[in-house]
Amino acid sequence: MATYREIVEAARSEIEEVTPAQVMKRLDEVVVIDVREADEHQQGAIPDARFLARGVLERDIATVVTHRKTELVLYCSGGARSALAAAALKQMGYERVVSIAGGFDRWKAEGLPWGDPTGLTVDQRIRYARHVRLPEIGETGQLKLLAARVLLVGAGGLGSPAALYLAAAGVGTIGIVDDDIVDPSNLQRQVLHNIDRVGMPKVESAREALLALNPDIKVETHRERLMAANALTIMANYDVVVDAGDNFPTRYLVNDTSLHLRVPVVHGSIFRFEGQAAVFTPYQGPCYRCLHPEPPPPELAPSCAEAGVLGVLPGVIGSIQAMETIKVLLGIGDILSGRLLVYDALEQDFMSVTVKQDPGCPACSDPDRPPALVDYDEFCRHPGNVERDTPSV
Repeated sequence: MATYREIVEAARSEIEEVTPAQVMKRLDEVVVIDVREADEHQQGAIPDARFLARGVLERDIATVVTHRKTELVLYCSGGARSALAAAALKQMGYERVVSIAGGFDRWKAEGLPWGDPTGLTVDQRIRYARHVRLPEIGETGQLKLLAARVLLVGAGGLGSPAALYLAAAGVGTIGIVDDDIVDPSNLQRQVLHNIDRVGMPKVESAREALLALNPDIKVETHRERLMAANALTIMANYDVVVDAGDNFPTRYLVNDTSLHLRVPVVHGSIFRFEGQAAVFTPYQGPCYRCLHPEPPPPELAPSCAEAGVLGVLPGVIGSIQAMETIKVLLGIGDILSGRLLVYDALEQDFMSVTVKQDPGCPACSDPDRPPALVDYDEFCRHPGNVERDTPSV
């Protein structure tokens, strides 16, 4: 039976070994993979190296490298494990795999640059393991999520499931705008809150729930109503805005502000047993006003408090909003831009409706003149033409 040394030497005869200096010259041309254990990786790593422990390398390599012709450089502490790993990848069909002779120990001894790893921590690898295994996400995608900033306008029925799933997914910073407090009537559908937090500001209740679910993230609270006076300031700090409001004035203000800032909006709305979801990407597709040019007067738009809503319904639509937000952040899949997804809970039926950009849209027809920001509570009482404005940002 062959000894470990003999197995390593056999592997070295099948692969090419390179010096640290050779790798350093081509660091921006190759994919470097650290095959050490997690505790070794946390003590320091080669710049921009991807981490895949030897024990999971064959299983998870596709999450890091999708093309088998990609040039790979593997390293461990002393060069033995990486030689075995390189030989294994060769057998799997990866054509350009080499191992660093002497490993990370030699890299440091030669005075080459190294530092704290830039990838996921050990705890993050455990928490987000199912994401990392998806080739469409992988470690790179998860790091994007952790660096992302998403604003939820509303911590109610739609904001609750959206916030919970975004927090669970590891979206690094979640902002919440809401000036309301938790009421017993909310608990039928607003799953962020519970009976012990009745009377608490919704943003604080939401923060408590989200951090209990995932202390890895940051929650920014804005206990105020989104208004024309603060919309630009608040929304400017986020990559995506989730429109989880429950009234038309807020939806129009979110839409118009997004056109000033060119930030995408993931829209959701519910009424009785029906829900809708869409993504509005400024000037790259239709906006909310292409679908509904003018806010309706209050008598034509009863609220959920007046008309009622099935408690499970916002869970469906809010989850779709979380899904679309993650797709927008990662640039994967076919987002609901140019499409309105309509859901009928009683018929258990989804329908996708094409929405085209309106060349005469009162809001987005001229990118150089986004609409003036107004508080639409008053506008809905006295509807009229929408003024246009020059960009504020």
